[in-house]
This record gives sequence, C-alpha cells and structure tokens, in this order.
Amino acid sequence: MIKILKYNQNKSAYYSTICKVLIGLILTAFIVVLVTAAAIVFDGLNDEVQKSDMIVILGNRVEPDGNPSARLKSRLDKGIELYQQNTSPLILVSGGIGIEGFDESIVMKDYLIKHGIPNENIIPDGKGIDSFNTARNSKIIMDQKNISTVLVVSNYYHISRTRLALNKFGAKKVYSAHANYFELRDIYSIAREVVGYYYYYFIK
Repeated sequence: MIKILKYNQNKSAYYSTICKVLIGLILTAFIVVLVTAAAIVFDGLNDEVQKSDMIVILGNRVEPDGNPSARLKSRLDKGIELYQQNTSPLILVSGGIGIEGFDESIVMKDYLIKHGIPNENIIPDGKGIDSFNTARNSKIIMDQKNISTVLVVSNYYHISRTRLALNKFGAKKVYSAHANYFELRDIYSIAREVVGYYYYYFIK
C-alpha cells in the first residue's frame, strides 16, 4: 500500500513538473511574440529617410477594376511624396500577378506616371511575388546600376522584414518610410510579420 502511495505521489509530482515546464515555455513564447511585435511596430513607425539612390515600393493587392487597393495606393503616395522631395531619382515598383490577374508592378508604374513621375525614372519588377523576391530583384538592379543606398516604402509592419531580406542579399544601407495607412487588419498583419521575420532570419 505504501509503495502504491509513493508511486502515485511520484507520478503526480512528475506531471506537475511537466505542466510547470509547459506553462513556462508558453509564457516565454508569448513574451517573445509580444516583444517582437512591439519592436516591429516601433521600427516600422520610426522612419529613417535619407537621400538614396533608389526608392523601393513593395506591391500589394490590386482591385478587380485594375486600380491600386487603398493599401497599395498609400504606399505609392508615400513614394511620390519622397520623390517630389528629391529624396531619390529612381523608383522601383515591385509586385507579382495577383488573383485579380493584374501585374502589380505595371499598375503601380501607371499610377506613378499619372501622378507626374517620369516613365524613365520608374523601374518595374514584375517578379516581386513576395518580400524575399523583391529584395533579391532589388539587389540585382542595385548591382547593375551601381546603386549603394535604397529607401524602402511599405506599411509600417512590413518594414523590418523587408530590410532584413535586403540585408541578407547584401544591401548594407537600407532606409525606410512607412505608408500613412492604418486599419483593423493590421493586428493580423503584425502577428504574421512576427512569424515571417523569424522565418526570414533563421530559414531564408
């Protein structure tokens, strides 16, 4: 009887220890996610605008009628604002073909031209299907044109991962500016960026 009681006590203590370890791991993961999310938001909202050789505007969804979505338009408007301030002589617009069937880079280029940006100062990248490919393609163009500095334009939550990707491809001087667009969906986007940042950092 005593042996059975001791066995049950040991078993209970074992499971109690396991539960404490699991709770500790969950709390640690939760804290890491919160701290990373806060860092991403802080980094994205604190623009570092410097004179650069090229502005890189990342693509986003195009509406079914072929116009830029509100989110994409905000990125383009920020790029136009920076160009008009003589921050950079070139703008690279990068995006792929979305489910709507439009090449984001062409839609972006057309929008810039309609707002006074000369055609010859716009470089379309139709193969920028995600941030990683945009970074890779941007670095290729940087090497081709002997460009050393770029200024990334996207939504604030997207800045950290984009800069990380560019750094991984060898771009050393990467500045940033966030688009003036905020929505409730940002909560989901920030959570996704936490995962995306660590994926780019450790795997890509």
